[in-house]
Amino acid sequence: MKKKRFWLMAALLAGALTTGYAQKSKDGWQMLFNGKDLTGWKQLNGKAKYEVKDGMIIGTSTLNTPNSFLTTEKDYSDFIFECDVMVDNSLNSGIQIRSLSKPDYQDGRVHGYQIEIDPSDRAWSGGIYDEARRGWLYPVDINQSGRKAFKKGEWNKYRVEAIGNSIRTFVNDVPVAHLIDDMTPSGFICLQVHSINKKEQEGTQVRWKNVRIKTTDLKPSPTADIRVVNMLPNNLSELEKSQGWKLLYDGKTAEHWRGYNSQEFPPKRWSYQDGTITVAKSDGSETGNDIVTREKFGPGFEFQFEFKLTEGANSGVKYFVNEGLDAKGKSGLGLEYQVLDDAKHPDAKMGVVGNRTLASLYDLIPAEKPGNSQKKIGEWNRGRLVVHPDGTVEHFLNEQKVLEYKRGGAIYKALVARSKYKDFEGFGLAKEGNLLLQDHGDLVSFRSLKVKEIK
Repeated sequence: MKKKRFWLMAALLAGALTTGYAQKSKDGWQMLFNGKDLTGWKQLNGKAKYEVKDGMIIGTSTLNTPNSFLTTEKDYSDFIFECDVMVDNSLNSGIQIRSLSKPDYQDGRVHGYQIEIDPSDRAWSGGIYDEARRGWLYPVDINQSGRKAFKKGEWNKYRVEAIGNSIRTFVNDVPVAHLIDDMTPSGFICLQVHSINKKEQEGTQVRWKNVRIKTTDLKPSPTADIRVVNMLPNNLSELEKSQGWKLLYDGKTAEHWRGYNSQEFPPKRWSYQDGTITVAKSDGSETGNDIVTREKFGPGFEFQFEFKLTEGANSGVKYFVNEGLDAKGKSGLGLEYQVLDDAKHPDAKMGVVGNRTLASLYDLIPAEKPGNSQKKIGEWNRGRLVVHPDGTVEHFLNEQKVLEYKRGGAIYKALVARSKYKDFEGFGLAKEGNLLLQDHGDLVSFRSLKVKEIK
């Protein structure tokens, strides 16, 4: 009887060890990897090799196969996730969270939030990418301190706090990304081995250990003063408010806007309903129908906006607008962040070296857009202007910086002198001015208009 009891206890203990990933510690942490095998995980999509060795999950890259994902069999919604990761310097990887795989979506391709593992000089480790869906949501060039957190050739500690609509990432305890989004509230977790297309990359590896999760009694880390990317339309989080952001459109009223050289909101073609400020397509008979902010901004400020173009549409977001200048009956004068369908509108091929394309400083400086920085026509794009008090200005498109210049510098003055603005003395050099949304006769929508002062 004692012998049977001994073997029963031994069997139960062995079972507990085998399924250790499911056991919770006293502080609520649950191991997702038992250190011995891949119980609780399954592989999706690519054919990269996953194995367990010396208490680590090792993923080995394989030529001619798509991205591979070692995926939890269980879905998770709100959680805090941690692991240690080491990756070869020539291999990219990632950690998927709240991710999905459905037969009716790209034949089961894994899609969802990916926390980047990036040992390249780009240094975007900890950034948030939307795999097989929207692309980059939080590239790490908007958090320079976060870019320094990852250590090449060493073990790196990753922490992800996904609580409600908030997703925060940490690399080696350094805050890297803060995303607010509600597209996918629940899904599985994956360890990715990225696809490769070079023979010399074959066999490169990524390693994981100490893979654990906490799903109850979640206590987020102290708030970090880093940039928040808020994907909820016309919304300000408490952290954004504390950072000085304010909405210029709440999705319902247009009290912050008026017609150019008017105190009233334009009675024709502009509307503010259903969460957007929209200008309808014109028959070509109307001009001078722009809208401007009632308030002036400068010398330092940041303005964030989302815009949706229709096919062939043209518009613009202008800053340091001076209503006192004679615009000769056309659109108000100011520095312009170009809003344009580059493929279908002829203005994209005019000007000099592309300085009239999307996100450019119109007719002055072309935007250098990475291939994955632009959304399709009919989808929402995110624009951002950062105007520093010293005159430095940056344009961003979908959180990626596409140009930088300095107002009033020698290069700036030379560019103005050869542009369509050459006859306007002191163009773009005012200490403050209005923001302007341009009516160029095409159907264009705007939302999530936010501004804060920079001192």
